[in-house]
Amino acid sequence: MSAVEHRYEVTGRRERYAGPVFTVFSDQVTMPGGGTATRDHVRHVGAVAVVALDDAGQVVLLRQYRHAVGRHLWELPAGLMDVEGEQLPAAAARELAEEADLTAGRVDLLVDLHTSPGFSNELVRVFLARDLGEVPAERRHRRTDEEADLQVVRLDLDEAVGMVLAGEITNAPCVAGLLAAARARDAGWSVLRRADAPLPR
Repeated sequence: MSAVEHRYEVTGRRERYAGPVFTVFSDQVTMPGGGTATRDHVRHVGAVAVVALDDAGQVVLLRQYRHAVGRHLWELPAGLMDVEGEQLPAAAARELAEEADLTAGRVDLLVDLHTSPGFSNELVRVFLARDLGEVPAERRHRRTDEEADLQVVRLDLDEAVGMVLAGEITNAPCVAGLLAAARARDAGWSVLRRADAPLPR
């Protein structure tokens, strides 16, 4: 029998910042035992990421500059849920095409993750893309800003997992996606979920 959980209620909210990707709020929240506490948090639009695995067992990785950490990171093709009405599998396909010039004949769901639940509701859904093909040259996305500096490489999945364990890959969706992909492969892909599975609640 599980213990009764406290119901945390918001009794007041102040918007501190509003932007196209996230909004920052300060909430007054009821606490167990009485009283309230202030909790600052970020409401995020959400994102998708893609572990693109080719027939040779190689995964597509990107090397991209991230200003918040001031350096280049190894990442998966990924992007924001910032297109009105777009479904998550379609967003994943769009990001795969835009950042890696690839299409996928098969897309499955690997893992969902709350990247920083201590202060943000950001949810990243990580997909597995297989049966890869090339986007025709004349239809490829023109990359600008940091994406103009993007490096696209393919590495053996086990080598990429080794980079995670060595601390060379630290981007959270990339870490989770690579480890989940390796586990799913070792399970004969039996643990994969449908790409349109409901989001966690």
